[in-house]
Amino acid sequence: MLMPKRVKFRKSQRGRMKGKAYRGSSVAFGDFGLKALEPHWITSRQIEACRVALSRKMKRDGKVWIRIFPDKPVSKKPLETRMGKGKGAPEFWVAVVKPGRIMFEVAGVSKEIAQEALKLCSHKLPIKTKVVSRPDFE
Repeated sequence: MLMPKRVKFRKSQRGRMKGKAYRGSSVAFGDFGLKALEPHWITSRQIEACRVALSRKMKRDGKVWIRIFPDKPVSKKPLETRMGKGKGAPEFWVAVVKPGRIMFEVAGVSKEIAQEALKLCSHKLPIKTKVVSRPDFE
């Protein structure tokens, strides 16, 4: 599972996900990408499930780029715990994804296989997505 090696602060506040993603909103490395259409937290488990689905569908041909990284800790208090007594312990890590962000990119496979693989990947995610291609791709 993806997570940072070390962070400056153990716990973080929730924050807001307003606005669109301007950085990381174009296909930069591969030929095809999976673009987010909604804001959401994507967990490290969901990213790993997508990676496995992509590599299995492409039969380990081509190359996969993961353009998001879970660097935000989400804390939870234990079940059946009374209110108070401080913030809970960090439970899992998420990547904050805004609309327009390219999350995964693939290259080195045919257009049909790439689109099918990215569609399978989108089924593992809790948001609406769209398969996009590089503008200069024929």
